[in-house]
Amino acid sequence: MKEVGKVHYVADREGNIAEENSLQDRALGWLYGSLAGRLLLRPLTSPAFSRLGGKILDSGVSRVFIPWFVRNHGIDLSECERERYASYNDFFTRRLKFGARRAERDPRAFISPCDSRLSVFKISEGRAFSVKHARYTVASVLRNKKLAKAFAGGYAWVFRLCVEDYHRYVYVDDGIVSGEIRIPGVFHTVNPAAGEAFPIYKENTREYCLLHSEHFGTVLQMEVGAMLVGKIENRPGGRKVRRGEEKGKFAFGGSTVILMTQAGAVCPDADLLENSRRGIETKVRLGEKVGEAQRIKWD
Repeated sequence: MKEVGKVHYVADREGNIAEENSLQDRALGWLYGSLAGRLLLRPLTSPAFSRLGGKILDSGVSRVFIPWFVRNHGIDLSECERERYASYNDFFTRRLKFGARRAERDPRAFISPCDSRLSVFKISEGRAFSVKHARYTVASVLRNKKLAKAFAGGYAWVFRLCVEDYHRYVYVDDGIVSGEIRIPGVFHTVNPAAGEAFPIYKENTREYCLLHSEHFGTVLQMEVGAMLVGKIENRPGGRKVRRGEEKGKFAFGGSTVILMTQAGAVCPDADLLENSRRGIETKVRLGEKVGEAQRIKWD
């Protein structure tokens, strides 16, 4: 049995590194790392459990959890369009005021689609990459061997959202976006404790589209559902979109956005590559520069 529930580290863009080992992390370490905990996983990761949780959190009664959550996670409600909400999920999917997040406008800048903790991994020419102890092939994540070939030698960008993060996400560039492909699955938490025990990004329910971007080639954007996050609410595709335009939102819980970029299209920022090599996630905000275009010749 793999050791799980270890201390995890996160860095800010200034280079400051901190330990993350909350009560939630320890509880999930027990759930995924002990025999008794694993016996509970099947019902907890089922779509039915997430649907039930979603109904409870959509109810008016769930509003009682909002003040506790705001206090314990330091949520700044002054950034939000509203300060009163009909349910916990209404609060959790809150929209920020205009200007609270701004997408970097330099067309060479590859931006973060969301507030998150980011790790960047090189995709081998064999179309594989590793996250924690789990090794993935692009084909297993997408369930599409033909499409996987397009990302050989590129990068997989894993943006892990925690419960305190803003749970709306955007397109990273101007371009034409395809329709959504949905892959049904289970709902493991995306906490690192689960990633050390299960290949969550090829087991969890997920949706993806292709953005034929103006500056970064073809970018794949995937949203991964997680425990109590059965709802991935994406806007319709098959149209032209703009950098920083909202793509969708997650309901309650932690969740993940994965981007895949093609070989030679984008160079990740050096601090992100170094932190990822050391197993450290880096905090980033929606619209923040995380890489730079490589294909375009600039005047």
